Amino acid sequence: MTVWRPVRFGDLVDFHNRRRVPLSKAVRATRSGPYPYFGAQGIVDRIDDFIFDGEFLLVAEDGENLRSRKAPIARLTTGRFWVNNHAHIVKPKPGLVDENFLLHLLNNMPLAGRVTGAAQPKLTKANLADLEFECPPYELQLRIGAFLSAFDKLIEINERRIELLEDLARSLYREWFVHFRFPGHENVEFADSELGPIPEGWNVYAIGEVAKLRYGKSLTAKTRRPGDIAVVSSAGIIDEHDQMLVEGPGVVIGRKGNVGSVWWVEGPFFPIDTTYYVESDLPLGFLYWLLSGVDFIDSHAAVPGLSREQAMGVRVAIPPIDIVQRFDEANSAMFSDISGCRARSAHLAATRDLLLPRLVTGQLDISDIDLGVLTPAEAE
Repeated sequence: MTVWRPVRFGDLVDFHNRRRVPLSKAVRATRSGPYPYFGAQGIVDRIDDFIFDGEFLLVAEDGENLRSRKAPIARLTTGRFWVNNHAHIVKPKPGLVDENFLLHLLNNMPLAGRVTGAAQPKLTKANLADLEFECPPYELQLRIGAFLSAFDKLIEINERRIELLEDLARSLYREWFVHFRFPGHENVEFADSELGPIPEGWNVYAIGEVAKLRYGKSLTAKTRRPGDIAVVSSAGIIDEHDQMLVEGPGVVIGRKGNVGSVWWVEGPFFPIDTTYYVESDLPLGFLYWLLSGVDFIDSHAAVPGLSREQAMGVRVAIPPIDIVQRFDEANSAMFSDISGCRARSAHLAATRDLLLPRLVTGQLDISDIDLGVLTPAEAE
């Protein structure tokens, strides 16, 4: 019989918080580079230097997510990186605790009573170190950690595929509609326009002539109900609700906050009042890439805001409909593949999250399971 024993988090790890050095946004702007700069919720920037090199576990020290738990509070990072003072930096002690087991345990463990602060939730070093939990022998930790990490790796493969497909779609749009190397371009002459030379047969329109920007609707966090409809703000998908405002798929533009941000939403959604959503007879996939390339101007002095009249007055070059439709066929196929990858990732995450609490508390025995059935190669 496998014996699980009570342990204290601080006895299993070494803290490296003293090495943290926060950098202001202004300083980071002058030091762009290849190394990730971590905060409480992950990478917030990339800079030209690092203070850590190796594998560490980063645990959020503050932020509302410590209470809401809408995202992981812990993450493993490998290689060179910088980190501010909003995340604890810990190194699991070799032979005592497996980093993957500890990662998933922290992301499942209830923190009621350990998180302090009313306005700004905080998990202090002392309270993190004093966390107590039941821990299995090291060999079983390795097995549980590997089992759960297999799901994470499969999800990572899907995320890499999504990035590749998005890059391909973006590159195709730029090739056809920015560099004008669309099918048959060799036989097309250029003509002068108010935007400069454009292929003959193309026309310049105001955005408002080819699309309408509709106002999103107020939906506060308190009035949202559990559901599977995406709630979209100027920062993207932020929550779910049980009622849609737009059938979808659709394009959303940031009106307040992240002014001019452009988001693609695959299914039905509810755009809130910090956004506009797009209506048009043109394919929305084409408009998504077109609008993503527009430099919308913040028209409000005190609070960032995008004027609908100003946005709809921006002039753009529109190709003949047959070229738009040919692009839309290719773009839709890639967007469909992206949607499939996201659905698979969601299914994997749901399965992992269902098993996770039973695994890290010893309720589910996986000693006889062949971990080879969950390998990244299966997803290739």
